[in-house]
Amino acid sequence: MDILTPIKPEVLAVKFIPNVSPSLAESMELPAGIRSIGLFTCTIDDAGYTAIDEATKHALVEVVYAKSFYAGAAHASGPLSGEFIGIIGGPDPAEVRSGMEAAFQCLRDEAWFYTADKEGKIAFYPHLISRTGSYLSKLAGIREGESLAYLIAPPLESVVGVDAALKASEVKVCSWFGPPTETNFGGALLTGSQSACRAACEAFGDMVVNIAGNPQDLAYYL
Repeated sequence: MDILTPIKPEVLAVKFIPNVSPSLAESMELPAGIRSIGLFTCTIDDAGYTAIDEATKHALVEVVYAKSFYAGAAHASGPLSGEFIGIIGGPDPAEVRSGMEAAFQCLRDEAWFYTADKEGKIAFYPHLISRTGSYLSKLAGIREGESLAYLIAPPLESVVGVDAALKASEVKVCSWFGPPTETNFGGALLTGSQSACRAACEAFGDMVVNIAGNPQDLAYYL
């Protein structure tokens, strides 16, 4: 896969509530035992979802809220909004802080988009999750600890890329994100063995890069 420049997420705001008010806890439908929460916003939503799943693998926390913002970071409601808000909850501030640290390390070291063209205008996310935490396992409908290929790209590229990924390895669709999502992308979560998911990520990336360099099948267009 001819990966070009990484596009790394930026954490814009971080706050902790050590003891959530009972009324807010009820409104948020916090599970029993969740007394503390940590909140953050960042510039890339799929990186954010990956990071909060990582938090559940390193601390006694749950994801209690996670949302993408419409039209993405370029059209954010304010300078601290980005395109994602994630909230994790736990029994005490120490567990929540530990989970947040794991999430931020994931954002710094692993969960990145890449450019598919030299101009940097086409971005895609071919991310291998070797072992899922509780959040993405539930979202994908798989057992905790299984592997996922987390594949995201612009609308057309995402559909063709997911098809290429499925044909390249022994994986199956867990969740398909038909375009447009809130951020006007598309993609899927695919599961299989770790090696199969890695091959799916590579095939997806190869196809997105290929489309970036050759966007029209001229024989059909003409």
